Amino acid sequence: MTERKPIPWRKWGDSIDLQAEAQMDAASRLPVAVAGALMPDAHVGYGLPIGGVLATRGAVIPYAVGVDIACRMKLTVLDLPPAEIQRNPERLSRAIEAETRFGIGASFRARREHDVMDDDWNISPVTRTHHDRAASQLGTSGSGNHFVEFGTLTIARDGLALPPGEYLALLSHSGSRGVGAAVCKHYSDLAMRMRPDLPREMKHLAWLDLESSEGNEYWNAMELMGRYAAANHALIHRHIAKHLGVSVMLDLENHHNFAWKEEHHGEELIVHRKGATPAARGQLGIIPGSMATPGFIVRGRGNAESLHSAAHGAGRQMSRTQAHKTLSWIDANRLLRERGVTLLSAGLDEVPAVYKNIHDVMAAQADLVETHARFDPRIVKMAPSGERPED
Repeated sequence: MTERKPIPWRKWGDSIDLQAEAQMDAASRLPVAVAGALMPDAHVGYGLPIGGVLATRGAVIPYAVGVDIACRMKLTVLDLPPAEIQRNPERLSRAIEAETRFGIGASFRARREHDVMDDDWNISPVTRTHHDRAASQLGTSGSGNHFVEFGTLTIARDGLALPPGEYLALLSHSGSRGVGAAVCKHYSDLAMRMRPDLPREMKHLAWLDLESSEGNEYWNAMELMGRYAAANHALIHRHIAKHLGVSVMLDLENHHNFAWKEEHHGEELIVHRKGATPAARGQLGIIPGSMATPGFIVRGRGNAESLHSAAHGAGRQMSRTQAHKTLSWIDANRLLRERGVTLLSAGLDEVPAVYKNIHDVMAAQADLVETHARFDPRIVKMAPSGERPED
């Protein structure tokens, strides 16, 4: 690949490791790159860093979308008093345990059903081959940093469908499961074979031209994975609400591993947000913290320099390997008790100490989003310890 002067890009926050910045700099040298940004929760990924935003002209980069295509957040406010968490935690815990499944190959004995399985899964040989696998995993969550949790939602200002006050809410984080990973692998391998001149350290930035049959096929598969990921969350929330016999009072959600066709700088561009939340002016989004720190409902400010984007969470400050070497459940459980959090299952590599300070992250992006509500986790379930991460 001919050396190219990098496009300008801006970062938010000071606690971003140099490797993540180097990855963003490499992405900015791609011939298809037009604009970029790095969010305050950024850390090293494959190709584009997690927390990286990249706008390209006429091209899509499978690894800039990510392995877990359409990983997303969903929050519902349930018609239960927030005091139910202290008054009857066993009831809420039973609902999560009964209506969720976590980890590689997770499935329900009686398969969940959703109209997404009636979509056209023949748009790609990958989705066609994995249709039954997707059907078997419908309504389940992955491993790694994926979770389902109950907590208290404190709405601090007008602007949401509910008035200010405290509510009981259900929050989930996961994506397109095994089929999404298969789509990423197939098309990223294909893109790498089509771009043999890319330097070794940039091979995961290989792109597909959108006008090509391969690029169009990936795009259609990616959008199907978006609908499939949304269906997984819809089923989790629907079945938990049904288990409890309650109705939903508020429903919010957003993707954060995806690519969108958007207008920036006076032209249509492909905006990749790998671990970044869409934050166009007025757009609502969900930015979680960790199992013992708050998350936030935010409204985008439409900052042009960030390509209308914001952080997607607190962001890791420690690798999974380092977490297992240096952290202990004794310390983690002490913190969880102090914060009033009941942990049903998780790995040591997901305890709060592996994440950046969410308050620092939010402060660093005050020009990207405004906060409308705060979610405090109280009952948390993640994949059991030992599960290989999917995130």
